[in-house]
Amino acid sequence: MAATMAAQSTAGPSAPAPAPAPANSAPAASAEVFKKLHPSQYLSRFLNKGYRPDGRKLKAWRDVSINVGSVSTAHGSSLVRMGDTTMVCGIKAEIAEPTAQAPNEGYVVPNIDLPALCSPNFKPGPPGDEAQTYSNWLNDLLVSSSTLPPSSLVIASGKAVWVIYIDVVCINYDGNAFDAAVLAVMAALKNTRLPKAKYDEETARTICSRTEIYPLQLGSIPLSCSFGIFDSTHLLPDPSSYESPLLPTTISIALDEDNNACLIRQEGLGGTQGKTGERVLGEAWTIAEGRIKELREILEESSI
Repeated sequence: MAATMAAQSTAGPSAPAPAPAPANSAPAASAEVFKKLHPSQYLSRFLNKGYRPDGRKLKAWRDVSINVGSVSTAHGSSLVRMGDTTMVCGIKAEIAEPTAQAPNEGYVVPNIDLPALCSPNFKPGPPGDEAQTYSNWLNDLLVSSSTLPPSSLVIASGKAVWVIYIDVVCINYDGNAFDAAVLAVMAALKNTRLPKAKYDEETARTICSRTEIYPLQLGSIPLSCSFGIFDSTHLLPDPSSYESPLLPTTISIALDEDNNACLIRQEGLGGTQGKTGERVLGEAWTIAEGRIKELREILEESSI
């Protein structure tokens, strides 16, 4: 009896039994592994059931929100969220001399930055190919739509003009950065106010008022919608960061207030089975018209 008691005291209190694992932990872990190892099959299984991996239906867009005027150091600013993709746009204006070839034109300098902090997909250092491509697209869009006519930026012909710097920075990337950037730019431009400027011939200097400010003279306000084609079978609007690498063909369509095309870009040569390229583009155009109408309403509400 003593030996038995001694053995029990030496062993000490028995360890608690491990908590049972949740019943669904193994399937969840297996799904995560399958998602990483076979992303195309993973996406395909969702699409075949009529849904996207983030819970959207096939033709659904992500929620959008716009806040303006949040950057106090800029002449105009906006913050746009499109799903989990978040863009900040700031507008800064400076005064410069026009060129001799274009004495009645100011300057517009757009730039889109996708820094390493917004996603593991991007590395530190100079702008990557995607950021440079989007910056070029944004410049083409602003020129083709005359959103900010250079002639409206003249202070004194041949003497002084405004230089408008448009800087868009992605602070969280979850795909479809171009659409979010365009929306952020348009919201920031509508929010921009510049001081009244006057060129003094005697002193050859430009004087800015401290009290009088005015909005930019804007032309068309284009907005963009982007799509991806998966496995030559599905046209997916507003692709997420998980879907984007699996979409060999992407289409971006930017329309103005009258649904005139300001920019159309297609990357990749794929299409959808049983449909001509013209039919696919027409389908994307129709969807884009409806979506841009919704975005324009949100944009107008943010400007009130």
